[in-house]
Amino acid sequence: MSTPSEAGHDRFEPGLSTIVDERRQLINLAYRLLGSLAEAEDAVQETYTRWYAMSRQRREAVESPGAWLTTVAGRICLDVLGSARARRERYVGAWIPEPLPDRTEWISGRAGGGAASADPADRITLDESVNMAFLVVLESMTPAERVAFVLHDVFRYPFADIARIVGRTPAACRQLASSARRRVRAAHTPVVPSAGQAGLVRDFKEAWEAKDIKALVGLLDPGATMTADGGGLVGTVLRPVEGSEAIARYLVHIADKAPGLTLLERTVNGRPGLVAQHSGVTVTVAAFSLGGGRITRIWAVRNPEKLRPWTEDGPG
Repeated sequence: MSTPSEAGHDRFEPGLSTIVDERRQLINLAYRLLGSLAEAEDAVQETYTRWYAMSRQRREAVESPGAWLTTVAGRICLDVLGSARARRERYVGAWIPEPLPDRTEWISGRAGGGAASADPADRITLDESVNMAFLVVLESMTPAERVAFVLHDVFRYPFADIARIVGRTPAACRQLASSARRRVRAAHTPVVPSAGQAGLVRDFKEAWEAKDIKALVGLLDPGATMTADGGGLVGTVLRPVEGSEAIARYLVHIADKAPGLTLLERTVNGRPGLVAQHSGVTVTVAAFSLGGGRITRIWAVRNPEKLRPWTEDGPG
């Protein structure tokens, strides 16, 4: 691997700042493609390994290192998605994308604390394309659909470039993105302003802490669904809990079984969510989807392997 000083003096080699900028972009892309920060980090690491495995002469011959890195990262993610489908079929219970942390508390829908997010979350641009509802829809797509859609609709790559990644014609990639777009439209839920979501989630938190079943039912849509992901590593329901009353009773049951549970208001994938801690350890991260002034979906991630970014530095 070239040293930063060597790279900085060679107009063909990306300088240190360029490498950092490209890495941030690649992590952003890989997380959306894979739904896992750990897998995204691995994919980007493999991309750079392949770059530096080439001879200096071959690297110098690359007209656009950024385009080369994106193409290779896209192909790696496509391969990972193919194998992930088989792994997730064997997964114990529901598989939910790995939640992204922003350890600052939110107040009225705005991140508080004033401090920058800790690594690795600061490498992910938090916008609507990383909210949990969107990532769950991406999980319903085929690997090729997901890659074509994310690259084109989120990152604005032309279909000619996507074709080189997916290994299909530009016209075929256009059809893949169109099919994926229909899936997104079919699952569309109204975007609730963060301030409105923060207030509703805070009311939900307070009702849960009070074990107030009636209040919880009032905050949940009658057809609400709660999905939990324990990965077979911790105890949790293996099937979604459906209906406002069933969810409310289940949440109160959890509170009764775990006295001393602390609920924290946290940003989860760019939207107001909740983090549950027990004895200072993060045990659950919950993301929400809202509609009609009520909570329609809850995704509760309990798999400790997916909670590592939330526990590495302790409570925010």
